[in-house]
Parts: sequence; C-alpha cells; structure tokens
Amino acid sequence: MSVLDVASRIQQIQNQIAALGAPGGPAASDGTAFASALAAADGTSGTAATEATTAAGSGTSSAGQAVVAEARKYLGVPYVWGGTDPARGLDCSGLVQLVYQKMGIELPRVSYQQAKVGTSVPSLEAARPGDILAFGSPVHHVAIYIGDHKMIEAPRPGKDVQVSDVYETPTAIRRVLPETSGVGATGAVGGVGSGTPYASLFARASQQYGVPASLLAAVAHQESGFNAGAVSPAGARGLMQLMPATAKGLGVDPMNPTEAVDGAARMLKSLISEFGRVDYALAAYNAGPGAVHRYHGIPPYAETRRYVPAVLAYQQKVAA
Repeated sequence: MSVLDVASRIQQIQNQIAALGAPGGPAASDGTAFASALAAADGTSGTAATEATTAAGSGTSSAGQAVVAEARKYLGVPYVWGGTDPARGLDCSGLVQLVYQKMGIELPRVSYQQAKVGTSVPSLEAARPGDILAFGSPVHHVAIYIGDHKMIEAPRPGKDVQVSDVYETPTAIRRVLPETSGVGATGAVGGVGSGTPYASLFARASQQYGVPASLLAAVAHQESGFNAGAVSPAGARGLMQLMPATAKGLGVDPMNPTEAVDGAARMLKSLISEFGRVDYALAAYNAGPGAVHRYHGIPPYAETRRYVPAVLAYQQKVAA
C-alpha cells in the first residue's frame, strides 16, 4: 500500500467516524437560492439537479472567482488530519468547508457529505471555478476547482494546501453556487439576484437590520467589486471597505465578509435613520456624516457625486 493509499484510508476512516456524530446534511442557509443544496444533501434533488447539469455551460461567475480567491488565501497551510483552523492546519474537507463558510454558505464537515451538496456537474469540461471536486468511492478527498484542469486542495499528511492538476477523474463534481447568467438572473436570495456574490450575507443582514439586500450588494460592488481582500490606498479594508477605526467602533473584522456586511448594514441603518434619505446616507458612508451635515446634503466632492448615483443605479440592476 502506497503512502497515498494510506492517507486516503485515513481520510475515509475520519469521514466514517465523523458521520457517527454529525448531521447528514448542511446547516440551513438564508434564502431560497440554496434550497437545491439542501435537497441534494438529503438525496431529494430530483429534477432540479438534472436541470442544473444542463445549465452548466461556459463562463465563470464572479461568485466562483470569489471562492477561488478565498481558497488561495490558505495556500501553504499544512495538512492536519481533522484540521479546521488555518492557524493550526486543515484537512481537505476542512479547507472546503472553511472557504464556503467565508462566502456565507454552510457545508457539512466531511468529504463524503460535501460530495452530495448542491447540484451535479456532469464532467470536468462543464466544471466552473468554485465547484467542489470529490474523489474515490467511497469519497475520501475533496478539492476546489479553479479552472484549466487545476484545483486547490489540502492533499495529505506532510503536504501543504496547494494548487494541483486534477490528477484523476472526479467521482463527483458539485456546484454549490447558484446558477446564474449575470446579476439579476432568475432566482433570488432575500431581494437580490441569486448570482450576486455574498447574496446570502446581504439577505441575512437585510432581514436583521431592515436595510435592503440590494443596497448592501450595491455598496459592496461599488466599494470593492465584491473583493473581500481589497485594501484601498487610504486604508479602507475588505468587502465593504471599512476604515480600521470604523470597523473597530462597529466591533467587526473588516476582512471577514460575514462581519463586514453585518457592520456595514448596521452603519447604513444608522445613517438612513439620521438623514432620512438613502442618497444622503450613501454620501455619509463615502464622505462621512460630518460632510453631509456641513453641506446640508451630498457634499460637492467629485468622488461622492459619482459614488451615490453609481450605487443607486447598481441597486436597481441587482434587485431581484
């Protein structure tokens, strides 16, 4: 038995042990966009899964690229059996779970369960960046597809998270991200098109704070282009481009998408309440509340005068 075979057997045993005490499917996600994932985890996806496979097509969604960008952050993290903490190490399913968790999508813990979520993709040629690749029967390994027949994986003991060729035909390819032909496509999560990156985070914050999910999505688009790792020359950070002092006051990590959206939603709720108008609230988000008070409206700053209508226009585009 080779070292790879031993590692595979260890992963298989890990999956079986975890299955004894773990739920059989993913935790619930906000919105209807992930209903197919929940159904597939229970083995009830039926026609929905079949329809999704025929819709695979070509092209790459921004949501898929966001998954790949998040996965790349963990390159070089050592493989640790059972690992879920990147500060200590990750195993294959721990890596996949963590990456999708950062996207606001909860997945099961172990590889054979992850190989059942979402919808089926018929072949590697139909796969898109962000899809989950599963290997073995029973499944003992998972990875994140990044395109061009390559994947990001936590391979085995003694190795680090790395970019690898897809070295064998996957036994399953699963698409957890919603199908979309662009922003505002059919299907929605809490008031935004289901193809919008981080749609479930915007929907969750909207439900909690009453700020439209479409507005939160539009701010994220204008601020960072949905890039959770963005850092501006002025020091604004993350998906919602919060300044460090602002993030500290909100009690959030601006580089964590879940926390950033939550903090930005609370901030916008407060600004809308303060000024009574969404356009003034957006101006305050961009230029600061003091500037809006000083000029009794949108301040005459070129950036702010471009920012406010751009956000409002994108809000209309992204709204489901």
